[in-house]
Amino acid sequence: MRTQELFKVLEDYQDKFLLFEYELNSLVGANYHITEVKHISIDSVDCGARTDTWKETIIQLWESPSEIGKTEYMSAYKALGILDKVGKMKPYDFDAEVKFEYSNAIFHTAQLFVNDFEIQGNNLIIKLGVEKTDCKAKSTCGVIEKVKEVVLIDELCCSPDGNCC
Repeated sequence: MRTQELFKVLEDYQDKFLLFEYELNSLVGANYHITEVKHISIDSVDCGARTDTWKETIIQLWESPSEIGKTEYMSAYKALGILDKVGKMKPYDFDAEVKFEYSNAIFHTAQLFVNDFEIQGNNLIIKLGVEKTDCKAKSTCGVIEKVKEVVLIDELCCSPDGNCC
């Protein structure tokens, strides 16, 4: 999801509580705070010697230990206010991919992609997910992706090597 899309979702659902699902059926606690917004510029070289550049907006979520047991989540309206304030200090690149940085006692620190969102009653749930690392230069590096070959049983039995005829 692009930064602009996130802002649009927050604007459209300002009256909802804002929840984050970091794994299937696992929510960031209601005691979360938005503690940092990073405007990142990536300038990379992959293993095939190709260069690339892109931008990311990374929003850090932190669960306050002094608010454990809190049950009311931050509203999308409040989150939008925080993000708008940040944008006045450091302008956003609204085309940048948005990620959420999060961890807790049982979940490692990760930068999570926004996979989707859904509305459940008074809740706007942002669905986060981990994207696996990958080689961008497979053909250059000689990495062959294995494709499973499907063999039909009839072909196996009735082929010259099938021993059925």
